[in-house]
Amino acid sequence: MEFLLEHLLYLFLAVAAHAYLVVLRCIRHRYPQPPLPPGSFGWPILGETLVIQRLNRSGDPFAFVRQRRQRYNRDIFKTSLLGEKTVVLCGSEGNKLMFTGEKRLLLTWWPPSLKKLFGDAFFTAPYEKAIHTRKLITSFLNQELAIPEEFNVLLKGMFQLPIYFLGTRHYKAVKSAASLRRELIKVIESKRRSGTMNESLSEDLISHLMKGRDENGKMLSDEEIADNVILVMDAGHNTSSSTMMMLIKYLARMEIELQRRPREPLNKDDIQKMTYSWNVVDEVLRLTPPIQGNFRKAIVDFPYAGFSIPKDWKEAEYFPNPEKFDPLRLERDIPIPYIYFARIEILVFLYNLVREFRWELMFPDEVIAVEPMPTSSKGLPIYLYPHTSS
Repeated sequence: MEFLLEHLLYLFLAVAAHAYLVVLRCIRHRYPQPPLPPGSFGWPILGETLVIQRLNRSGDPFAFVRQRRQRYNRDIFKTSLLGEKTVVLCGSEGNKLMFTGEKRLLLTWWPPSLKKLFGDAFFTAPYEKAIHTRKLITSFLNQELAIPEEFNVLLKGMFQLPIYFLGTRHYKAVKSAASLRRELIKVIESKRRSGTMNESLSEDLISHLMKGRDENGKMLSDEEIADNVILVMDAGHNTSSSTMMMLIKYLARMEIELQRRPREPLNKDDIQKMTYSWNVVDEVLRLTPPIQGNFRKAIVDFPYAGFSIPKDWKEAEYFPNPEKFDPLRLERDIPIPYIYFARIEILVFLYNLVREFRWELMFPDEVIAVEPMPTSSKGLPIYLYPHTSS
């Protein structure tokens, strides 16, 4: 009897599921929705992650997007990256939607694989908590942090398939993140025991976060503090250093005119006047950005470019002759407050480098791979020559 009832239950569920699908199909037929974007999800589990990684390492990181825009649609296509089904938006309209649809259509989101590396830091935390923690961090600019070898291992495993097997980059990155987190928690506990938290508030980021509170007035946990310090190490070190490396590469091809003047330290007014120098930096960022794109999660179904997006830059029309390095194309003054510190760091480096030296690339055709940021395959060695004093 029990056996019969169990089978009747399965039969009932099957009939109910079939009826639901029939009704759903009728509704969709009567009220058609825009189709999903064209594209391919690639192999099960793997998706197209290995394809984009191979192209990134080849020195042509934009080949993946370029090929799929030519094959499917120039504005939008679907794919699967890092184990997640993804829609890629391209062009100026796509970027506008990404940055203006926050909280209305989209939320900042990163793949779960990164949660294992950065924990509950602000770019994997809920939106409101992330905004509050970001304010805590950006209100304090600390001295440069030492970058241990563990951190470099973590970086190389950031955008890898989330396959947690011994020997994979993801496995090594998770282990390195855990090791960094343990070391930082030791520092936090030491500060708390010694009572140096209040004394060093103005001197380091850890003490600053130990005094901070979340949107509910609750102090951050040791794990949250450690996660945010690791995140700041990533954001503060690699985007700027990658940009500086590419500056050296591109400027090695240019004839640079120098206007010699007495040796004086740069001040704030000098940096504000370095508009052409920042145009050069902007052009480097256009050609080889340190980050290839941002993730967002759709919070409602909405149409875009004639396709449905379900819930849960190098264009000739925008930049004539887009592959050419031309700083004058970006001659403008658009203040962006949150890049002010990076701007100072890069411009001071550029000023002193150009003023004191000329250089040549040892390997002019050296491949620049993306792992996950632009990385020179041989370390970008150069011949460095001091300017002869006049």
